[in-house]
Amino acid sequence: MCPDSFTEKSAQPPLDDAYWQALIAQEELLMPPTAPAEPETPMWPPVNANGNGRHPRPNAKPADKTPWKTAQETYQADQPLELRVTGYNKGGLLVHWNGLQGFIPASQLIDFPQFHFEAERARALKNWLNKTLKLKIVELNPKNNRLIFSERAALVDAAQRQNLFEHVCPGDQITGTITNLTKFGAFVDLGGAEGLIHISELSWSRVMHPSDVVKPGQPVSILVMNVDREHNRIALSLKRLNPDPWRGVEKRYKPGQLVTGIVNNIVNFGAFVQLEDELEGLIHISELAEGSFLHPRDVVHKGQEVTARVLAVDGAAKRLALSLRQAADL
Repeated sequence: MCPDSFTEKSAQPPLDDAYWQALIAQEELLMPPTAPAEPETPMWPPVNANGNGRHPRPNAKPADKTPWKTAQETYQADQPLELRVTGYNKGGLLVHWNGLQGFIPASQLIDFPQFHFEAERARALKNWLNKTLKLKIVELNPKNNRLIFSERAALVDAAQRQNLFEHVCPGDQITGTITNLTKFGAFVDLGGAEGLIHISELSWSRVMHPSDVVKPGQPVSILVMNVDREHNRIALSLKRLNPDPWRGVEKRYKPGQLVTGIVNNIVNFGAFVQLEDELEGLIHISELAEGSFLHPRDVVHKGQEVTARVLAVDGAAKRLALSLRQAADL
């Protein structure tokens, strides 16, 4: 059994629903509209043989199970299915089973390449058309007509997954292997189930894409933040195994201080400079140089070492403002 809470390794507050929604949010937005779910079929006729009462007829037989009831039983039995891919969209693949339309998020496909451009992603998904995949139902909601399949889940034995969920607890430090990357995070094979490292939990510094921090096939040590046994979801953190560099930052950096760092990222509004591991300061475009220029890349380049002056420090907001043009000022 897991303790009610953990404080030794992390002071992270409980996760809200928004965290879990990120699990398939990108794919879900691209799911095609579907018809409303079928109403539940009553198990018995509403009137008796004479039509003047509400007691079931003694010789009546239960009505056939609805497709959603069959889906629920298949899900609870952890039964694999072999289904043919009938369509695709930017988020993943479409299948049809037992009169229902199902969806396979791209993040739940085996060996799906990593793409930064939607056009490349769509072309890759098209290659799955008419292929037969071994799948398991990982989520269903008849009310919302939602039926989600996973190719990855079909690789895992039910007993193996159950054993993992019975023993893993928030606060545990465990190991796994990065299996897939999406815009919102990295999936980790834990040897019985997959967990998610949300992009905000990959590093204390700013992360543009998970591929900046981890790669598919990479072994990692991670901290378990939350376990949702009802929906078979495990929230993980990579950054919380390291001290938060923003703690005590006001003691290490003062306005007016000169600091040296490496330009780590360049964006339209300025340049981020790495001062410590996972600690960056921002040089706003207005503080890069005197005069006119079109883009911050016209002044600095990634990997360049620069000396800047600290303008402001706010540890609570995780902000450290720097100036390059004021670095030489007395």
